Amino acid sequence: MCLFCKIVDNQIPSNKVLEDDNFLAFHDISPKAPIHVLVVPKKHIEKFHDIDAKDMGLMSQFIQKVATKMGLEKNGYRLIVNNGPDGGQEVMHLHFHLLGGAKLNWPHFVNPEDRAKKFL
Repeated sequence: MCLFCKIVDNQIPSNKVLEDDNFLAFHDISPKAPIHVLVVPKKHIEKFHDIDAKDMGLMSQFIQKVATKMGLEKNGYRLIVNNGPDGGQEVMHLHFHLLGGAKLNWPHFVNPEDRAKKFL
């Protein structure tokens, strides 16, 4: 059972923001912004490429509710999904990072040695 499945199953505690029958939102333990919430499906879906359109539609509605609950709908927020190892996914359970609460800049996410290969 993966880390996020254990959080969904209440085997590992989390600071919950919102929950319904299909999804859970909780505060990230290592926030990168004043507000940093993770949103996960309760059923194990490994990565973004594996979610079907119906579940993605429901997840989008849930994420909008989370953003509103956190007071982010007016000034905006960033929504990030890392997909697979090269995309930076560390926990192989689909999750969206919802970041906000400040004006967010956009640093370069590519390693300097990769920049030298002119991928940017």
